[in-house]
Amino acid sequence: MPTPRDPKEARSPKPANASGFAPAPSFAFTPSPFAIRNSCSRREFLGLIASAAIAGPLVAEDAPEPIIDIHQHLNYSGRTDEQFIAHQKAMGVTMTILLPAGRVLDVASTHSGKSNGLAAQISGNAEAEAFAKARPQSFRFFANEVTDHAEARTTIGAFLKRGAIGIGEQKFGVDCDSAEFRGLCELAEEHSVPILCHFQHATYNHHFERFDKVLEKFPKVRFIGHAQTMWAHIDAKCDPKVLYPTGKVTPGGLTDRYLRDYPNFFADMSAGSGLNALLRDEDHTRAFLERHRDKILFGSDCNDVLGRGPGCQGTQTIAAIRRLAPSKAIERNILFANSKKFFGL
Repeated sequence: MPTPRDPKEARSPKPANASGFAPAPSFAFTPSPFAIRNSCSRREFLGLIASAAIAGPLVAEDAPEPIIDIHQHLNYSGRTDEQFIAHQKAMGVTMTILLPAGRVLDVASTHSGKSNGLAAQISGNAEAEAFAKARPQSFRFFANEVTDHAEARTTIGAFLKRGAIGIGEQKFGVDCDSAEFRGLCELAEEHSVPILCHFQHATYNHHFERFDKVLEKFPKVRFIGHAQTMWAHIDAKCDPKVLYPTGKVTPGGLTDRYLRDYPNFFADMSAGSGLNALLRDEDHTRAFLERHRDKILFGSDCNDVLGRGPGCQGTQTIAAIRRLAPSKAIERNILFANSKKFFGL
């Protein structure tokens, strides 16, 4: 079995300067178990947080309750379909939403091709549709396209008519309030579907601080925020250049305010950034989960092939939610009920 590769969030291109890219940071820890340095591998990161994230059995399938995973991909870092199906089953996931990539292009918004396949070899619309329709009891699919491609609306619209239940993962180098993105918002409004956005400072969906204007302009469109910049901004003292911040959180950051002030903004709890947000300040996390108990949706965005153990970030996110949710009702909201209601599943 091949060794799992880094998740797409960790593989995302991070600008080293105005014109170049450097690898996104790998994870490590200082003596504080949730502090992150650049000198440690993702596998070491996951191993270290496992002891903090998990109280009780590691494998999510020990719990019989259903789980909806709103953030997964096909061919993720080369993972096979068989490995993917086994991974979701081992995590205890009962319904999965597939997020495809857009077309392969060598343009500025794909960082000259570096972000093709959502920067992780992820397959496209046709593959997601075929996979989900062959397994309708366990999978649904979104539709996607490069934001500023001339045929983006036409391509996405065609797959929405064929059963896609949302747009995304939008992960391209455009401003989050650009005319092209607003065009996709109009399409989402026409079809009454949500948009899932990857926010990463200076790389994808730029200027998260301006996203309130989009939320105000499209009050009927539901937006799901995801990734490093979105989760860094739980902190009112956030430095947007720090993608995996550590230490105590000052409540009232942009993400906190968007969730509080805009009924159409929701949070995707997936990837290393979501897990880091859960674990960096557990007192803050408990209050945050209480405040936004109806607006947080579980996603894994995990490219592991086993669905268990220290290499599976998705399992550890499930365990952290179970441990830190202030009540069983809030835990079930985040892992299942919120997504069931949100998508009408």
